[in-house]
Amino acid sequence: MVGFAPLTSRGSQQYSALSVPELTQQMWDAKNMMCAADPRHGRYLTASAVFRGKMSTKEVDEQMINVQNKNSSYFVEWIPNNVKSTVCDIPPTGLKMASTFIGNSTSIQEMFRRVSEQFTAMFRRKAFLHWYTGEGMDEMEFTEAESNMNDLVSEYQQYQDATADEDYEEEEEELHDM
Repeated sequence: MVGFAPLTSRGSQQYSALSVPELTQQMWDAKNMMCAADPRHGRYLTASAVFRGKMSTKEVDEQMINVQNKNSSYFVEWIPNNVKSTVCDIPPTGLKMASTFIGNSTSIQEMFRRVSEQFTAMFRRKAFLHWYTGEGMDEMEFTEAESNMNDLVSEYQQYQDATADEDYEEEEEELHDM
């Protein structure tokens, strides 16, 4: 999932003076994500943030740690240090400060499910299929793609439900089997 802050119109940018805490808050907000999936319905496996403009690296690090501490239930505990941030002194054109967010969240499965449901509905009716088979694709390629999408959704669901204790128990079992 990708996010950006500040998401404001060009005309209103001159009236707002953003701070690092405001940028951080906006960047993690579901309204600033570039896909139709709510990150509050999943857990972050990893996340990265790039802050641009003149700002304190210490303040950025503090804000990112605050987000993780306040919202610890939205991060998997079995991947330590899973949020990274960096600061680039050069602001984007027309802005004094900005932040870009990239996160691998299990909530993306919402979007994958919707796309899969829409694809399945069209594929069952063989809608537009002739355009692709006429160009040399085989119907099995679509079936395989559908299966891959369903596997991806299942995998994200497993990651969302996994805990650090389960991983430890699996490692213990593997050691006993040796």
